[in-house]
Amino acid sequence: MLLYFKIEANKVVCYAHPDAPLIEDYRAGDMICSECGLVVGDRVIDVGSEWRTFSNEKSGVDPSRVGGPENPLLSGGDLSTIIGPGRGDASFDSFGVSKYQNRRNISSTDRALINAFREINTMADRINLPKTIVDRANNLFKQVHDGKNLKGRANDAIASACLYIACRQEGVPRTFKEICAVSKISKKEIGRCFKLILKALETSVDLITTADFMSRFCSNLGLPNSVQRAATHIARKAGELDIVSGRSPISVAAAAIYMASQASEDKRSQKDIGDIAGVADVTIRQSYKLMYPFAAKLFPEDFKFAIPIEFLPQM
Repeated sequence: MLLYFKIEANKVVCYAHPDAPLIEDYRAGDMICSECGLVVGDRVIDVGSEWRTFSNEKSGVDPSRVGGPENPLLSGGDLSTIIGPGRGDASFDSFGVSKYQNRRNISSTDRALINAFREINTMADRINLPKTIVDRANNLFKQVHDGKNLKGRANDAIASACLYIACRQEGVPRTFKEICAVSKISKKEIGRCFKLILKALETSVDLITTADFMSRFCSNLGLPNSVQRAATHIARKAGELDIVSGRSPISVAAAAIYMASQASEDKRSQKDIGDIAGVADVTIRQSYKLMYPFAAKLFPEDFKFAIPIEFLPQM
């Protein structure tokens, strides 16, 4: 038996012209040598689409036979059959009701999970969260739903709390107000579900610090790196000196940004910082009052002051 091809490094090539590129004949399923025309492979499986589809088609008919990707969080791996809408008389009974219903193929559990996953994905898209956080939030919701630990709580509230926990566990925490802004649930309800989920799943999250928010807040405010480094140093030093004990890290970060920006050429008002950080002007002012008497100790040594420390705003 003659061999008209050979395999080199898991690649089929022509035995006479191993460096020649092969031409694939999709209609016949053959692989042909471009130099001598020898058929070196036959019955090649075509993995392309069975039909041509165009993006400007308005019929709304999708001719592809495959569904979405497999979802291991759903029972059966989300491999259930979805029946398309009927178009002929044979698809309806004498009363005009469709004979084939998709609702019978999807359990109530899967339907609740699908709606929650869709809600988590929508919220994550609004605040530009990566897929890794979405996947972790989906897993958390699945664990809570299967354990039936939060009966009586709305699925949207549980989904929002799962997204908040996922952000904390992935090291990119978001504030309750940021989650609340993209959710339909109140901040208080998200906070309640957050505590219940941590207790039910016996999990924990790392404590948030000012450094978790500093880079994002400064970036959204359009501040240069020098101000960001100064604000980070101010917040860390204030914590070491125990100046702002009892204050939330978000309010301390906002006050540190305000102090650093006022000492530089890129000044930002309390209202601008409060809108980005999600804290009230009064909250920033209270933290700033505690930090102001120690301003000389809080700034880094290499910081270039646009104005002397003595001329910083007094509250």
